Amino acid sequence: MRKKYTILLYAAAATTLIAGILHINKVIDTISSSEAIGNADILFLVGGAAQVFWVIPIIRKWGKIWYSIGIAGTAVFMLLWVITRIPENPITGKAGPISGEAITIQVLQIAFIILSIILLIKSTKAKNSRIKNIQDT
Repeated sequence: MRKKYTILLYAAAATTLIAGILHINKVIDTISSSEAIGNADILFLVGGAAQVFWVIPIIRKWGKIWYSIGIAGTAVFMLLWVITRIPENPITGKAGPISGEAITIQVLQIAFIILSIILLIKSTKAKNSRIKNIQDT
């Protein structure tokens, strides 16, 4: 059982790491093409850096609060993407493109959320089990 939990930890860390690197890469592409850096680039840089950082709380098992913040942050990132794909949206006023890279990032973020929820559930069950064992003795 412990091995499965470790695999889940590394899988969650890998999904957020790769999504973060892809977000940062979008900013590097903008810089290397000599385009002006816009608000979206700043969002990708900050969000991507946060996703790369989030490997640490996952691998180090910092706990439910950190998992929950990671889930919420990723969900907000995804929601912004969805909203900005809608024509005449309130953020950009026009629908953004849907690229293969964007789909890859969304799939990785969905995987991160699912894996993090599973980790949350498993860590809560493990804690409840330890509490029950202490009470039984």
